Amino acid sequence: MADLHILREHGLGLMEARKIAFKWAEHAEEEFGMACTYEEGKAADEVSFTRSGVQGTLSVTKDRFELNAKLGFLVGAFKARIESEIVKNLDDLLTPRPPAKTQMARKK
Repeated sequence: MADLHILREHGLGLMEARKIAFKWAEHAEEEFGMACTYEEGKAADEVSFTRSGVQGTLSVTKDRFELNAKLGFLVGAFKARIESEIVKNLDDLLTPRPPAKTQMARKK
């Protein structure tokens, strides 16, 4: 078995972090076929996820995300790729996006 541990600190607060965790869980379900369960708490939330060969949790607090997962024997062979995909997805969600520019209609 291979273990994954990913930690990301942020300054979003729990409400914004919760929104990102929901998006992460939706992505994990759609992209990787994970079954995710989301539990909200007062100071922390936890996303439990599982599928054949993988089980773990994503803990969400006002200042960090912490993912712990166990990969089964066969899935463990792809640990580096899985870890890089999770890191990329989480980092993409945590990267602030500039506000969308609106274009004003021009009169002709």
